Amino acid sequence: MAGTSAGIVAGLTAAAVGVVGFLTYQASATVPAGLGDRPLASASPALAATKAPRDKRHPTALPSGSGTGERVVYSLDDDRVWLVGENGRVQRTFKVTPGSADPLPGSYAVTSRSHAVTGTDGVPIEHVVRFTSVGEVVVGFSAAMDRSAPDPDLSVKTGGIRETRADGDDMWKFATIGVRVVVIR
Repeated sequence: MAGTSAGIVAGLTAAAVGVVGFLTYQASATVPAGLGDRPLASASPALAATKAPRDKRHPTALPSGSGTGERVVYSLDDDRVWLVGENGRVQRTFKVTPGSADPLPGSYAVTSRSHAVTGTDGVPIEHVVRFTSVGEVVVGFSAAMDRSAPDPDLSVKTGGIRETRADGDDMWKFATIGVRVVVIR
């Protein structure tokens, strides 16, 4: 009887692994080529072409023309991030320190996350939220565990957009897989 039970369990396990493999193949076959390697369609055609207008009286205000709905907005020129809820209201904004490889302006989606890894600069980092690549360099938000935010070393291509640990905690909670990341000038 024990041999029969083991055979049934092995058969069910093999069937489950086969189903998961098939579903994985189906999911990968429906993903557009290069997702995460290039911007998705922008929320606004002008988004990639021009700098989003700023409120000069409120420099930390969310720039108009940065899209709608839930999203992370990252300004290349201002080195600032806004976490925007589904209702369009800013939940949090903070300064960041960019890496040396900037993504193109456009709309992306969070493609992967890691709780803790070592950055390309050798610094242990946490709450890594990746959303695109620039060539072979992966771009994403992260916080250095030693609280450092060094100036980017232009001789080494890095895509880590550094934030404080507190900001990294909020980004981690907000930017789950699939959440839009809108990059503006």
